[in-house]
Amino acid sequence: MRKGTKRKAKQEQEAKQDAQKDNKTKAPSRAKRAKTAKPQSEPEYFEDKRNLEDLWKETFPVGTEWDQLDSVYQFKWDFSNLENAFEEDGLLYGKKVYLFGCTEPQLVMFKGESKVVCIPVVVAVVSPFPPSDKIGINSVQREAEEIIPMKQMKMDWVPYIPLEDRDSQVDRLKSQIFILSCTQRRSALKHLKLDRLKKYEYCLPYFYQPFKEDELEQSTEVQIIFPAEEKPVFCEFDWELDDLEEFTDKLIEEEELSKDEKDNFKVKVREAKKANREAREARKKAIEEMSEETKTAFESMRFYKFYPVQSPDAPDVSNVKSPFINRYYGKAHEFEGTDFHTWDSVMLMSLVRSPC
Repeated sequence: MRKGTKRKAKQEQEAKQDAQKDNKTKAPSRAKRAKTAKPQSEPEYFEDKRNLEDLWKETFPVGTEWDQLDSVYQFKWDFSNLENAFEEDGLLYGKKVYLFGCTEPQLVMFKGESKVVCIPVVVAVVSPFPPSDKIGINSVQREAEEIIPMKQMKMDWVPYIPLEDRDSQVDRLKSQIFILSCTQRRSALKHLKLDRLKKYEYCLPYFYQPFKEDELEQSTEVQIIFPAEEKPVFCEFDWELDDLEEFTDKLIEEEELSKDEKDNFKVKVREAKKANREAREARKKAIEEMSEETKTAFESMRFYKFYPVQSPDAPDVSNVKSPFINRYYGKAHEFEGTDFHTWDSVMLMSLVRSPC
């Protein structure tokens, strides 16, 4: 055999041995599984958010106790009536509006159960300028009423940005909706003194209407809250009908006041009378110094009060609505689309028809 033939036979034999080694080291290949088609899931549809959907939530509920705030939002309240008011042909369409919130604890029915609920309410003030930059702090427990700048309570009027405009620069937007906002962080409440904390619960949005004389200004009576040693003295003194000396002696005789506190009580009564006189003078001066434009603005201001509309996700509040806002604003001109004069007439008729 020639050398070339031997070499070729040897190479073929080595190639067969190498192939056998490779087959031994390779793992046997698994049979491929047939792919099963996944069942197509139903497409999910998400309801589009309304442009003013969170307007009522962004409006701070002034005067609500901090530990009650979460309970206000436990229900899915529907304020579509407030949103619709800003639509074309709505009560607030195209107007400059200032909104503040509050809550009204009421006994209502929900899912067959009677319970006390903090009902959120939104008040809209139509005005070319902020109705006030002050907050009133008042309660039965406090000796005197305070009227302070709202910024002392970390509150201020801020522009509300509708959802569709939140990607825009705020300074370029000409907002017509302003809300009363509070920047006090709830996480920092534990660091506040008790008196400061309680002030938030006694806050009321303040409004001064120079063209409407206050009932207290018209009256010759002054309400007195005197912090006596035993218990506070609550009384009304009429400076036209009552004699201060006789009035004080009678309180001492009835053991409402001690003899040692007599002089301080008389000072308190005189201060209340002086405050009443100064209020009348301040109102008169304010009107005299007011421009015609400002006078027109005050005279054309309108207050609207919005309750949540009935929905299956929240209690029915239709039987507990009231046009009254607070002691400073008085009654709303309209609430829920009802003129308050009409409301008074309806209530009067219901009393007349009542069998009792």
